[in-house]
Amino acid sequence: MAGGALFALVAGVLPAVASVPAAGGDDRQDGAGGGSLVMVLDSSGSMADDDGTGRTRMESARAAVGTVVDALPEGHPTGLRVYGADRPRGCTDTRLVRPVSALDRAAVKKAVAGVEPRGDTPIGLSLRKAAEDLPAPTDGAIGTRTILLISDGEDTCGTPRPCEVAEQLGREGVGLRIDTVGFQVEGAAREQLECIAEAGNGRYYDAPDADALARQLQRSAQLSADGYRLKGGRIEGGATTAKAPSLAPGQYLDTIGPGEKRYYAVDLDAVSTADFAATAVPQPGAAVDSLDALNTGLVYGDGGSTCGTSTERFLQQEGATPLTSAVARIPSEDGDRRCDEPGRYWLVVERQSKKGSDSARWPLELVYGVEAPPAAGVTPAQSQTEYGKGGEHAALPTGDPRDVRGGTGFNDATEIGRGVWRDRILPSQTLWYKVPAGWGQQVRYDVEFANEPTVDGGSATYSYGGTQLFTPARFPVGGGSVFRTTAMYSGKPVALRMGSVPVAWTNRHETRPAVRPVHAGGAFYIAVTLGAKAAEIAENPRIGVVLRVAVLGDELAGPEHGAPALVKKPAGTKAGNDGDTPGAADSGGARGAGWTGIAAAGGAGAVAALAAGLLLVRSRRRAGTRTTRGSA
Repeated sequence: MAGGALFALVAGVLPAVASVPAAGGDDRQDGAGGGSLVMVLDSSGSMADDDGTGRTRMESARAAVGTVVDALPEGHPTGLRVYGADRPRGCTDTRLVRPVSALDRAAVKKAVAGVEPRGDTPIGLSLRKAAEDLPAPTDGAIGTRTILLISDGEDTCGTPRPCEVAEQLGREGVGLRIDTVGFQVEGAAREQLECIAEAGNGRYYDAPDADALARQLQRSAQLSADGYRLKGGRIEGGATTAKAPSLAPGQYLDTIGPGEKRYYAVDLDAVSTADFAATAVPQPGAAVDSLDALNTGLVYGDGGSTCGTSTERFLQQEGATPLTSAVARIPSEDGDRRCDEPGRYWLVVERQSKKGSDSARWPLELVYGVEAPPAAGVTPAQSQTEYGKGGEHAALPTGDPRDVRGGTGFNDATEIGRGVWRDRILPSQTLWYKVPAGWGQQVRYDVEFANEPTVDGGSATYSYGGTQLFTPARFPVGGGSVFRTTAMYSGKPVALRMGSVPVAWTNRHETRPAVRPVHAGGAFYIAVTLGAKAAEIAENPRIGVVLRVAVLGDELAGPEHGAPALVKKPAGTKAGNDGDTPGAADSGGARGAGWTGIAAAGGAGAVAALAAGLLLVRSRRRAGTRTTRGSA
């Protein structure tokens, strides 16, 4: 076994290291492979009406579909279904004119160019057929499979009922969403399209004119293509502790339904810190209540002693975003608590949902890591509980921003360093970045949402912008009363501030949520979210966002008291736009806290070679703790 070989290799050198099995083994999956899109285009007789510009609605729809496929990534599986195109009347008139396959832009444009508006509006049947058009994910992958319905009216056939079909489809498949775009609709037609989207885990987009149609189609299609990339070995949590599967340190994928609890068993020693993080990944913008939550807990013993709990809520009702809750078993300084004992513990993950919230099962990404205590004779440095120079009014980089493209989640977060960075974000979207910071360093950043032209020239509609900072172990970092992590957004500029205290090993023994999680270095994650209602505000498909990022303080050689500062890398190594070198980091690992045990190395030989190289470099640079981190 790879983990056994790795442990045997390092045990003689650093005996405090915990065993590190490979995460998920050969069952490791990448959810990016499961994404696909099928557009369902209304071709009923009303699409021959003038849209107010001298063109027919169908002509505007053809142009909008062309704009969408031009913006989609190369090869993204895409298809086109139409209804009402083949005969003047008939409730079975639905046809797949372009199968869902690797994107061929010219073929899709040719297919839509040949469609003429003619007949009825069998929306319910077309939705059912569209779900069959989407290929099933391969090898157990979990991706975003999107039905994008474009209609200028309501269903004229009655059966099957569109909302009922959407609800059934939304319950049956993990990762399926139905977005609807209403082209010049109102009244009952709009209400039906809103109902379909809500029941189908998606969003309704209103398009009062041709420009809005193109804009809203782009937003939905891009959300489909940019869905959260999931990674991990597949596992199924138990409904009780007796049925809980055993976890080794690593990264895993499960699913969770409304009101459900999932149990996972872990065996812990008496001295190591154990970190658990669970990320639920609903469809972006799906219906949620502000108090819907993801709860993590750790229990021990036959009596179910609670060793820690954490609850994260959406705290807004515009639509779902990825939600991460994390809990740790941190042995007490005296070692005399019930939860300091070695033995079997259970991680509990619970999804709490209000009536009317998204009823689909959500992908659940789990990360479990173990941090051994400092080596014998090492005295950790004092905890760092104050922001100091990294407070609310910290001096951040200025100058012209550099373009960057944020990732879809933790697994493909884009690495950035000190500097000014510019990106563009969709309504309902969360973009992800990672910033390396080592012992003694702190991350400090601002997020600025741009001044954007609005659809009515001065929108009275408000959405929100948000940000969250996570530690390398994926623990949310509290902002307390110092930082501003959400703000109302109406198209006018608004800024958010966020940051961490300096990284110190002994922070784990503090109680404040802004301090306790910041106890190991590595890649800190920045998540930036734009609310779903921004789709009703902004004229451009994407909204500009600027990040001003600083990594403050010298990186220290280790967690011990009196550790010297490390020599910086040569200038020019992944430098920010102001010429400063960002804090260094191991890819996906715990910088300064030891090596990453969850490497995608093939077999014991590869893992052993990786470990040997890491030991050779790091044993010369730092003393102290070792970390088995679950992130890939």
